[in-house]
Amino acid sequence: MLFLTSLYQGNSLLFLPNVLKVYLENGQTKAFKFDNSTTVKDIVLTLKDKLSIRAIEYFSLVLEQHLHISLYVCFCLYQVVQKKDSHDYRCLFRVCFIPRDPMDLLQDDPSTFEYLFLQGHTVGTLQP
Repeated sequence: MLFLTSLYQGNSLLFLPNVLKVYLENGQTKAFKFDNSTTVKDIVLTLKDKLSIRAIEYFSLVLEQHLHISLYVCFCLYQVVQKKDSHDYRCLFRVCFIPRDPMDLLQDDPSTFEYLFLQGHTVGTLQP
């Protein structure tokens, strides 16, 4: 197992060694243990189950510092957290791909629609 003890102190990305902290739009955080084979897809699929989301194809994990950087589902988490300055980032669970018709999304998956609404509301209320 990979240990990153020096990286997690004062870190918004790591909660503990090998425990990723993911920020949700409702203000909550979720913590996920990972090893050197855990991928972004593994975390996204776990969040899908925990949040009762069916339309997972719209979501991704995003690194936030000043800009947002989407993480591909094939990325291994240990590679992400070992990057220089990774302690300056927060990991967000975001809707990254907007559906063509939000009303269809509301009918098909109300949980995803609500998450998208919260995300839009949160972004719309940020102060410069």
